[in-house]
Amino acid sequence: MPIYRAVLDGHVVAESDATVAVEGNRYFPLDAIGPGVLEPTWMRSLCYWKGVARYFHVTAGGRTVRHAAWTYRHPSPLARRIKGHVAFWPGDVQVEVVDGT
Repeated sequence: MPIYRAVLDGHVVAESDATVAVEGNRYFPLDAIGPGVLEPTWMRSLCYWKGVARYFHVTAGGRTVRHAAWTYRHPSPLARRIKGHVAFWPGDVQVEVVDGT
């Protein structure tokens, strides 16, 4: 199973072999996120098939990117496999394959 890594400015913010791919985004389990990386925000959005997304600021290496990660705490039944997972905004946080075996 491939291992994926999320990186902000050269700093690893998440790494896991248990990610889930949905709509071009890679969702990482919450326990794969480094300590102090995520700070909850008040921002929310609604996806017609996944539910309500809650956002986080992402901090690494002294830089904070606002609203750069999100999760669906109570996803719809169609999106239940992303429950307990976090995705990162691809413009700021780069997701890469570490090991494709």
